Amino acid sequence: MTDTAAHPAMPIASLPVGIDAHGTRTEQDSMGSIAVPADRYWGAQTQRSLVHFSIGTDRMPLPLYHAYGIVKKAAAQVNAAEGRIPQWKADLIARVADEVTAGALDEHFPLSVWQTGSGTQTNMNVNEVIANRAIQLAGGVIGSKTPVHPNDDVNMGQSSNDSFPTAMHVVTLLEIENRLLPRLEELAEALATKATEWKDVVKIGRTHLQDAVPLTVGQEWSGWVQMLRDALDVLKNARTGLFELAAGGTAVGTGLNAPPGFSQAIAERIATLTGRPFVTAPNKFAALAGLDAMARASAGLRAVAIVLLKIANDMRWLASGPRCGLGELLLPENEPGSSIMPGKVNPTQCEALVMIATQVLGHDNTIAFAASQGQLDLNVMRPVILANCLHSIRILADGCHNFRIFSVEGTRLNRARIERYVAGSVMLVTALSPAIGYDKAAQIAHIALQEDLSLKDAALKSGYVDAATFERLVNPLDMVGHGTAGA
Repeated sequence: MTDTAAHPAMPIASLPVGIDAHGTRTEQDSMGSIAVPADRYWGAQTQRSLVHFSIGTDRMPLPLYHAYGIVKKAAAQVNAAEGRIPQWKADLIARVADEVTAGALDEHFPLSVWQTGSGTQTNMNVNEVIANRAIQLAGGVIGSKTPVHPNDDVNMGQSSNDSFPTAMHVVTLLEIENRLLPRLEELAEALATKATEWKDVVKIGRTHLQDAVPLTVGQEWSGWVQMLRDALDVLKNARTGLFELAAGGTAVGTGLNAPPGFSQAIAERIATLTGRPFVTAPNKFAALAGLDAMARASAGLRAVAIVLLKIANDMRWLASGPRCGLGELLLPENEPGSSIMPGKVNPTQCEALVMIATQVLGHDNTIAFAASQGQLDLNVMRPVILANCLHSIRILADGCHNFRIFSVEGTRLNRARIERYVAGSVMLVTALSPAIGYDKAAQIAHIALQEDLSLKDAALKSGYVDAATFERLVNPLDMVGHGTAGA
């Protein structure tokens, strides 16, 4: 048969045997025969999963399959190097595994997240697709399991119980490093640029949502930068457990049916293929019975979400208005904000990021609970943990990118509003406390508020200070200290 790498769906007319009038072929597994769509590479076990787990529309994330391609390629190469399968067969498996990793066979991975908790059906989906595609490339009959068998060849030395968590670690690590960390670094840098730009713009601080003493806009933004960078450190540190791979533990951690040294060899091969320092997990019983590394990775994502929630909320508070809110920030106007109120524009990027962060917090709760459900020798909550973790990574990465491009980088200051708030703030009275004492300064504040006077007029009316003393002590620029205002 011809190489169909560019068009992975198989034309029914080109298949020589076993195709019925409904466009299906018959495949067998240990439970008997079942009809499989003739234009798909999956086999009997995948088809049974489609029948028995037709639940919702949540599909196993495609990046997992791409990582699984790396795992299967590594296993084939290790098995060939140690003489357990012929080199030509390993090369064929590796070639198809590369197609899987490249996404060329994505349409052949249809399974639901809501399946067996070990991920067995997804592992077999990968095994069947690689085997049938390899058979096609070798000129054999799809579904014949000759010359490449999904279990005996593609799954050699493995169990779903160790290959699925191995693929989980690989994909989670790669998605964090390749997709999320760059977006977070870019957002932190954009925030830092604004902090530096506005390091000398004095504004009124707010605590308890009430007026407080001054600080600069740059200082306020520098706080966001530091919080995000601290969360980045938490996430980076949370990757550590992901480097340990369960491969070689097979069914319960004993390594049954995996040859001696297989766990070390496949971990080394995966490390070579990915350029990441993956190692074999030192205790395979822990690697199979628990999913603590995934829970810790999710906790790292939660740390990021918490900070993003704070930043997005602060920005929309400070941009509230335009005339009846705080109105200190002018956010980019990206789209109309109302179907009934003409001219209304809303802080939509902030709102989206708040929803994303909220979803990530929910995912983390699910992951934490699921990780605690590792009964006896296997945790069977893997698909939901994996799906939630990857979804968190994806929406955080996309959300940070859009928030940076469509909100942060285009944000401007309403300097007139900021200056008016500073000039009218009663809390500048704090600067008088060292000279006249807290109680007298408080009296001045109360006079200003109760009689609707400026702070200076209230201070002079109190008789506690003269005009020269007030001008010398109450200078907002002198009150902002020397706190970090930049990156």
